[in-house]
Amino acid sequence: MTAPCLGAPGALLAIISGPSGVGKDTIIDVLREHHPDPSRHFVVTCTTRERRDAEIAGVSYHFLSDDGFAALRDHGALLEASEVHGNWYGTPRDQVVDALVEGRDAILKIDVQGARAIRERAPQAVSIFVVPPSLEELYERLTARRTESADELDRRRRDAAVELARQDDYDYVVVNETGQVARTASRIDEILVREHLLHPDRRVAV
Repeated sequence: MTAPCLGAPGALLAIISGPSGVGKDTIIDVLREHHPDPSRHFVVTCTTRERRDAEIAGVSYHFLSDDGFAALRDHGALLEASEVHGNWYGTPRDQVVDALVEGRDAILKIDVQGARAIRERAPQAVSIFVVPPSLEELYERLTARRTESADELDRRRRDAAVELARQDDYDYVVVNETGQVARTASRIDEILVREHLLHPDRRVAV
């Protein structure tokens, strides 16, 4: 493992996680657009999955081949790497380190497996778990986006039930009510501001 790097005082490592279909991508988009802050860097995750129609390479994700992803992982370029629903996801280490050293917040949008790995590696991180108003509502969202087969939908539904049972592992839990993503993003923005006020001298080692 690469030697840990210590971030500047006050720079925050924030994890935004939650089950598939809960709306993490949309929340990040709203945070960027309606709560702009030059002191925040939204880390772009690497993945081996196929790009969806509305996604932009290098903005939504870094889309990589299996070999390309494996090369980054094997060379220690990823803080964490997790296989989720048959695809690999990983957090680029350089994006996180560069932001923290510069005194900027590094904001991660990652799956539940990845969030656990980051919390173990950097216990100073602030973790936010986004939940749906109900499992039934989450199932409806997964079905409506029409990006998975019936078998894949069933697997994501089973995984979501398991992941939601672990929400107490996080520092904050935020409900993403249907049609209220702006409110959800505002709540997360408030959490980030609050953490700065509570711990102005916190330093994160990654």
